[in-house]
Amino acid sequence: MAERGRPRSFDRQAALERAMDVFWERGYQAAAMSDLTEAMGINSPSLYAAFGSKEELYREAIAHFAATESDDILSPLQNAPTARAAIEGYLMASAKTFTRPGRPPGCMVVLSAVNAIGVGDETTRILREMRAGSVTMIEERLRRAIAEGELPSSLDPHPIASYYVTVQQGMSIQARDGASRQVLEMIAQGAMAAWDALTIPKAA
Repeated sequence: MAERGRPRSFDRQAALERAMDVFWERGYQAAAMSDLTEAMGINSPSLYAAFGSKEELYREAIAHFAATESDDILSPLQNAPTARAAIEGYLMASAKTFTRPGRPPGCMVVLSAVNAIGVGDETTRILREMRAGSVTMIEERLRRAIAEGELPSSLDPHPIASYYVTVQQGMSIQARDGASRQVLEMIAQGAMAAWDALTIPKAA
């Protein structure tokens, strides 16, 4: 009798990587089980045995994306010498990453806002918190700039962080619709043109 379940050569991490690409490209609801099993090279019983359910697989795929695909975009927020350079680097890195050849366009986490139709409340909460994490990271970078005297102490970092994350999320959607890296970089440069207006206190 043929052995059922996972084949002996099953590579869980490689299968997760391929599932991530399917979800990234198609979204949660449009990714059929047949699409996932074909891409992962396993059958349905193997998928359920390894990951529990389609939604649990999706959550793992999103977490894998965040762990493996975000460093290039987020590293400027940690490493750039000034807050302005940090945010400009974040946006320019996004333009490059969102349009890489051989990868689905855009950001899987950002696109989950519209591509995760059909998931449960817990998954929705996780995705919302992941998207909000970018705002938190930029806020922290702005607070550091305030503490170091680069930006005025009266500055409220939250609306500025929200603005630049909104720009970056829009760039992700533009990339999904076919925008080139050059177009996304122009959007980023336009957003940076607003930096002084956002960070220099207005005269009383």
